[in-house]
Amino acid sequence: MKQLSLFLCGLILWCNAKALETDSVKTPHFNYKVVLVPAALMVSGVLLNSNNPESVKNEIVEFRNNHMPNFRAKIDDYLQFSPIAMAYGLDAMGIASKNPAQTRSFLLLKGEVLAVGTSFLLKNLCRQVRPDGSGFNSFPSGHTTQAFAAATFLSEEYKGRYPWVPYAAYGVATSVGALRMANNKHYISDVLFGAGLGILAMKTPYWLKQKKHTAVPQW
Repeated sequence: MKQLSLFLCGLILWCNAKALETDSVKTPHFNYKVVLVPAALMVSGVLLNSNNPESVKNEIVEFRNNHMPNFRAKIDDYLQFSPIAMAYGLDAMGIASKNPAQTRSFLLLKGEVLAVGTSFLLKNLCRQVRPDGSGFNSFPSGHTTQAFAAATFLSEEYKGRYPWVPYAAYGVATSVGALRMANNKHYISDVLFGAGLGILAMKTPYWLKQKKHTAVPQW
């Protein structure tokens, strides 16, 4: 069980590292390979979303319940928005972002609508029971979707000025996903799919903006 948990954590970290790698590379043409990162997370979430009692997601819940049954934390409720707060905080301190305030806010709004709207729709369509039995809106994880969308926003706006920002942003987002599982509110499948959805949703308006203003779009 420990080996399996390490493998799944490694998968999340690998996908995050690939996202950072593609973020840091400037290519003259749109590179469709960058879609593989959120797609890999989302496909992994779907593949692991089995309700079989012996499935990976249920084994992880059983491990959690056996080793940390009383764990409760609410910090993930706030951490999911922290990359956005950091982006506007840096701007307030006079550290300019890639886009002007109005453009940046409009891109954020579009990404949030895509992320939150799609997550809400899927929750109501899938009707997946939460691991603690508290509701039927487990898949995908809304907190994780929001956290990775916010991390992508912060990364897009400040990765050019500070190369360490994407690492910090996606690190915070990963901790939100881990906390959702530790709080017994979500399965690993919910978290993986939500992470990919958040990245893809926030990347989309940035790509569309570049496609509109340049003859050769980049991500």
